[in-house]
Amino acid sequence: MTRDLLTTPSYDLATAPRHDLLTTLRPLLTAEASAEARASGAEPGDLEQAVWLRLLERLDTDGPPVDPPGWLRRAVRAEARRSRRTTRLERPYETEPADEAGGSPEDHALAAARRRALRDAVRRLPGRCPRLMEALLSPKDLTYREIAGELGISQGSLGPERSRCLGCLRRLLTPEVAARGARG
Repeated sequence: MTRDLLTTPSYDLATAPRHDLLTTLRPLLTAEASAEARASGAEPGDLEQAVWLRLLERLDTDGPPVDPPGWLRRAVRAEARRSRRTTRLERPYETEPADEAGGSPEDHALAAARRRALRDAVRRLPGRCPRLMEALLSPKDLTYREIAGELGISQGSLGPERSRCLGCLRRLLTPEVAARGARG
């Protein structure tokens, strides 16, 4: 049925109701995301969620794309490229920056102040970000599956949600870090 809707000239996805558009495009998005995910180093669910978000944003601003299947394919490839760039730019630390063992009392006091500032900023985050960030910062070192189960969200949406929350946290902490540095 879905394939028929995509190829039937009389059924115009661009003018279809939003629900029909999303329902019709779901199998295509799943297939495209699965095909692109391995090469991009991303999870298929992360790619899917990013494309759904782009589609919903587009529907709110510009309306439906003229060629929804073509737009969807291009959007999946764009998200896969973005994921590859991000993966290429991220490098692990050579040493653990959070390792505070053996420091002076001043170092321990400064580290404790940084942890308090971080926890305070996490509590000020919007929506479900505080719970997600607390789970990520937990000393239990929870897996994504455990965090998703604890928060009641899908495991595939955890990565994009984490990215959004970290962006918010970064924006919250930037003025504080800049203000502290200027004092000194």
